[in-house]
Amino acid sequence: MEQEIITEPEIETAPNKTLSQDEVLQAALKLFAQKGYSNTSLTDIKDAVGLKTTSGIYQFFKTKQAIAETLRDNILDSFSISIDDIRRRNRKASEQLREIVDLLFKLTEDAPEIIQFLLFVKTEDFLPDSTPLMDTPAFTKIKRIIQNGIKEGEIKSIDYLLAYCYFFGIINQTLLMVLSGALPKSADSYQSQAWLTAWGCIAKK
Repeated sequence: MEQEIITEPEIETAPNKTLSQDEVLQAALKLFAQKGYSNTSLTDIKDAVGLKTTSGIYQFFKTKQAIAETLRDNILDSFSISIDDIRRRNRKASEQLREIVDLLFKLTEDAPEIIQFLLFVKTEDFLPDSTPLMDTPAFTKIKRIIQNGIKEGEIKSIDYLLAYCYFFGIINQTLLMVLSGALPKSADSYQSQAWLTAWGCIAKK
């Protein structure tokens, strides 16, 4: 796999430009979400953060792939922490899933590039050695919520992965259609309908 490598000889000449790792990550996130990973170059990222050369990025990341890997890890870690908080606040699977849906819709509204990168950018194409999304701690916790819901009688007695597929198939498709503009209103306009439909597919009557 080709990796775009930043070469050290370039000298940063932008006057009084101090750069943080977070600025690089935020710029890359927006570009990856908008243009896709393969269509984003280190030059694009350099331009987005206002540098004259790419050497300013070199102090943080050696390759574009390293930027993408750090982004994915940071987003998944934050999502996992949020799920822990949700699980501590709520006992029932329905309450936990409702708050997760609320979080996903809020992020789609406030930080759409995070949802785009997390759920819809095929990171396995350029991070082939990364843990599959469904096996990461965050999504393992979501699967456990569904398993517990089945055990407690809140969710239908079906394969828990099938229940996950039914539920998040509706949620994720709604978010994707909002992000693509296929659904013309803001994400929160569809939140309650998406929740009721998704939960209705798996709730034990």
